[in-house]
Amino acid sequence: MIRLSLLLAVAACWNFVASHLVITYPGWRGNNLLTTGRTNEDTIPPDNLGVRYNKTSDELEYPYGMQWIYPCGGLATAANRTKWPVTGGALSFQPGWFNGHQTAFVYVNIGLGTTPLNYSHPMVPVMQLTGPSNSMYPGTFCLPQVPLPGNITYNVGDNATIQIIETAVHGAALYSCVDITFADAKDVAKVDGSNCFNSTGKDGRGGPMGMNFVYTATGLTAGAASLPVSWTTMLTVLGAFVFAALL
Repeated sequence: MIRLSLLLAVAACWNFVASHLVITYPGWRGNNLLTTGRTNEDTIPPDNLGVRYNKTSDELEYPYGMQWIYPCGGLATAANRTKWPVTGGALSFQPGWFNGHQTAFVYVNIGLGTTPLNYSHPMVPVMQLTGPSNSMYPGTFCLPQVPLPGNITYNVGDNATIQIIETAVHGAALYSCVDITFADAKDVAKVDGSNCFNSTGKDGRGGPMGMNFVYTATGLTAGAASLPVSWTTMLTVLGAFVFAALL
C-alpha cells in the first residue's frame, strides 16, 4: 500500500502522466499514474480498446492511462492492506494531478470482502469539488469522518476496499482505491494536519479547495427557501471544514 512517502517520487512524473487522483490517507492501492502502449509518435494504436495486450512484453498496456479503468484504475488488489476504523474514519486525496479538474464530481464507495464483486455501497453523497485552476494544480481535500453505509455488519478483521471516482469536466470517470482491513480506532494510523487537511491556498500546500452540494429539486425557483440536503452530507462536509479550521 502506497503512502505519502511515494508522492515525492510521483511528483517528478507530473509531465508524463495522464491520470488525475492520488489517495493520500489512509493509503493507496498503488501508483496508477501511468500511460503505456502509445506509438513512437505518441498516438493511440488503431486497435486500442482502452486496454491492450502486448504479446512481445506479455503485459497489459493503457494508452489512455490506467486510472480510467474500472474499478480501481487497472490495479489488482493490494497484498498489504491499511487498517481503517471499523466505525468509519478519515479519507484524504489530491484531485488535481492533470488538466481538466477545476470542477469535478466525486463519489466515494466501498466494496466488501477481500476482492469485492462490486462497489455499490456509497459512503457519502456525491459532491462537486472546486479547485483553483483547470490546469494541473497541487491541493488536498480531506473528509475527517467518512461514515460506513448502514444496514451492514462490519467486524474487526474484515477486509474491504474504498473506491474514489472522480469525473472530469468532460464527463469521463477516473478510479482509484485503497484496500483496508477494519480495526479498532486505537490501532489505526493517527489522523493529523500532515496527512488529512484541506488546502486553503494560503499555507503553501496548494488550493484553495472548495465543495458544492449536489441535489435534486422539483420546481426550484429563485425564491426557494430550502434545499433537501441530508444530515449525513451536512455532518460529513461540516466536519471537513471544522477539521481544516483547527489545523
